[in-house]
Amino acid sequence: MMPDDDRRFPAALAAALAAPFDYAGGDGVDFEPFTAFLPAEETTEWFRAWTGNGELRGDDFRVFGQDGSGGYAAFWLVRPGLLLADQPVVFLGSEGETGVVARDLGGFLWLLADGFGPWEAVTSYEPDRTPRPNSELAAVAERFAPDQRQPAATVIEQAAAEFPDFDDIIMDLCR
Repeated sequence: MMPDDDRRFPAALAAALAAPFDYAGGDGVDFEPFTAFLPAEETTEWFRAWTGNGELRGDDFRVFGQDGSGGYAAFWLVRPGLLLADQPVVFLGSEGETGVVARDLGGFLWLLADGFGPWEAVTSYEPDRTPRPNSELAAVAERFAPDQRQPAATVIEQAAAEFPDFDDIIMDLCR
């Protein structure tokens, strides 16, 4: 796992989160990036409230943004010994939605470039939504993860296939 005090954004994430995210009146990406990871104490408070389990700590998550309703996007530190950029990106929604949105930061960059945010990646509430690819985010993805280029649907499918039990793991922690 990552050290508890490592709360610096990887350069690729910082570059992606510096780009504007256009909600476009509901037709864009519902994502509000933070300027820094949520502090460890706040992550623990949030995770305890989200699960209703006061015994948990939020050490396995590095929260870096939210959607408009307050659901969080985070790295899930599930791969011991690997760098933060090699950890999966997950979403834990305010209404109980959960999902692994990308297997790693490179995949997440291409997901964003293809016009998807974390919420859009794990929900199917708007089946008629037409994603709007973002050229600025595509440039970030090309710069930092050129060998990982793939469409958002593939990023999402690969993440779900690698971590099919994420929802069950999280729900088992809930009280």
